[in-house]
Amino acid sequence: MKIHEYQARLLFEEAGIPVARAIVADTPEAARRAAEQIGGPVAVKAQVHVGGRGKAGGVKLATTPADAGNAASQILGMRIKQSVVCKVLVMEKVEIARELYLGVVFDRDHRGHSVIASAAGGVDIEEVSAKTPEKILKQFVHPLVGLSAHQARQIGFGLGVPPKSALEIAKTLLALYTVYQRTDASLAEINPYVVRPDSTTVAIDAKMNFDDNALFRHKSIEDMRDMGEEEPLEIEAKNADLAYVHLGGDIGIIGNGAGLVMTTLDVVTAAGGRPANFLDIGGSSSPEKVRRALEIVLKEKSLKAIFLNVFGGITRCDDVATGLVQVLKAVQVRVPIIIRMTGTNVELGMKILNESGLNLKTYPTMQEAALVAADIARSA
Repeated sequence: MKIHEYQARLLFEEAGIPVARAIVADTPEAARRAAEQIGGPVAVKAQVHVGGRGKAGGVKLATTPADAGNAASQILGMRIKQSVVCKVLVMEKVEIARELYLGVVFDRDHRGHSVIASAAGGVDIEEVSAKTPEKILKQFVHPLVGLSAHQARQIGFGLGVPPKSALEIAKTLLALYTVYQRTDASLAEINPYVVRPDSTTVAIDAKMNFDDNALFRHKSIEDMRDMGEEEPLEIEAKNADLAYVHLGGDIGIIGNGAGLVMTTLDVVTAAGGRPANFLDIGGSSSPEKVRRALEIVLKEKSLKAIFLNVFGGITRCDDVATGLVQVLKAVQVRVPIIIRMTGTNVELGMKILNESGLNLKTYPTMQEAALVAADIARSA
């Protein structure tokens, strides 16, 4: 789950991280008043979950409150990628001597967490990693031990900043790791973290992502969720207890178990197809759940085929077949459905499909089914 900059900024401030003064606004008049309250020049920043807002014109400098109101009127309602701007953050202008990057991420390769910093702040950390990896400092953190003070200081002094700045950076890193751990985050990032001319430091950006599976422990974090920023089909699937991710292709993918669905995506891609989605109906699926899954996938606008891949373990093939037949008899399906089914009760499942009177394409292997799905999508 993602949250907006203004929300992450509040969590950082509560953790003791120095942040620039800022006020969130949802109208040009509110932005004008916010600039007036802050005093002096400000930056008006679009609040969206996607990147690239600066290049899209979603960040503007304003020297007066009236300018801030005008900037907000230009930004509010703007579409940046797939997001519509509904709020802006009015932030004090900060004098900048150096721009740094500070972040904490979950590191799957090392089965723990990584604290990352770079002297090249203000740009994408992935870009820095690709072009100038020597500018990135990293400390691996064991989840049971946590980030130690000496690790934080090692990063701070490794950034080539004045000693006063290095010590402040170390303090910020310890606070950043604490808020990251306390909230079950998967990412906590400040880009840029600014060193002022007097060597004091301040965060002028804030970003946090969270583990969806841990939100039941953090009601206050879940309340920050902005449904308007999320994919509508993903919200519908979540409400139906289905794991769904929109991918933008034209072959709908339904499977049982995340590993099988991931493999199906790979096999379809290798066959020359473009998956429209990831949809996992889970390890124990009733006919009703299968029906809901198919209804959701059918709402994909660019759909040209659907590949249903079932390996019956706990999931029974007859349950899947029953749900599939139910929805196909109730809903007019505009695209071919390709099925690969094996495992528990597969004979009964195939019998249900064959006796349904529906025109369904079934194949014994995943590879065969994927090739057919890709071919249908290409020729549609």
